[in-house]
Amino acid sequence: MLPLESVPNFSEGRDPATIDAIGRALSGGARVLDVHADPDHNRSVFTLVGDGARLGEALVAGVACARERIDLRRHEGAHPRIGAADIVPLVPLVPTDMGRARAAALEIAERIGDLGLPVFLYGEPGRGPAFFRHGGPDELQRRIDAGELVPDFGPARLDPGAGGVLVGARPPLVAFNVNLLTDDVEVARAIAATVRETGGGFPGVRALGLDLPRAGLVQVSMNVEDWEAAALHEIVARVAEEAVARGVDVAGSELVGLMPAGAAAAAAGAMLRIDGFDASRVLELRLLD
Repeated sequence: MLPLESVPNFSEGRDPATIDAIGRALSGGARVLDVHADPDHNRSVFTLVGDGARLGEALVAGVACARERIDLRRHEGAHPRIGAADIVPLVPLVPTDMGRARAAALEIAERIGDLGLPVFLYGEPGRGPAFFRHGGPDELQRRIDAGELVPDFGPARLDPGAGGVLVGARPPLVAFNVNLLTDDVEVARAIAATVRETGGGFPGVRALGLDLPRAGLVQVSMNVEDWEAAALHEIVARVAEEAVARGVDVAGSELVGLMPAGAAAAAAGAMLRIDGFDASRVLELRLLD
């Protein structure tokens, strides 16, 4: 049986001691494959794998550590958030394991609720992460108080310092950013609106325009939820085209966490103009079959 993957996002990208402490908590029951910390986002994305029970223990320990060490009342960062342990996705490595990922997500959500943090299950149509993050923790608490939202687990009041937690199961996605050589965040927002699915852009693409003051750049920050429907090289080309039309150059692109091998193979095949190229033509992936 293959392990499950999880990609928890924590609202700290500047303090190495806190990032290391969360990493140690997570590695107690799972294998941490990657850590991506960004000081402008003020956010760290961990990629880990493990079996259901031990992975759950690791994630609950990581959330507990974040609750102790992160205070949203003193938090500043470009990325929207509702919690110190903002989101905990469970990801099947093969489509047939989605049911197992959903069951693990429910169990983990309940255990996080037992820590005294409100937990919201995300992933149903119209209830993605942005549905909960819009307006930040204060707006989320207002919606709870007004009866518009009810946490699925835990108390009905956000923790003053740690907020709440989003938990769900989802297929693999590619978190991918393109940085632009300008300090005008409106340029990034306009391009994000062009490439995201809801603006008539690429299917399965969610995009934000963010300011990166420490880097002196702006960013089109994207989640590519269906890399087979929206090829990464085509998205980058479109962002570059839109940037040039606005008199701006691309500084470079950035992968957050890890990406499915098939997405990399598809991009490589397209750039090399190899007809019929896919993951089955990659030696190392064939050896894993």
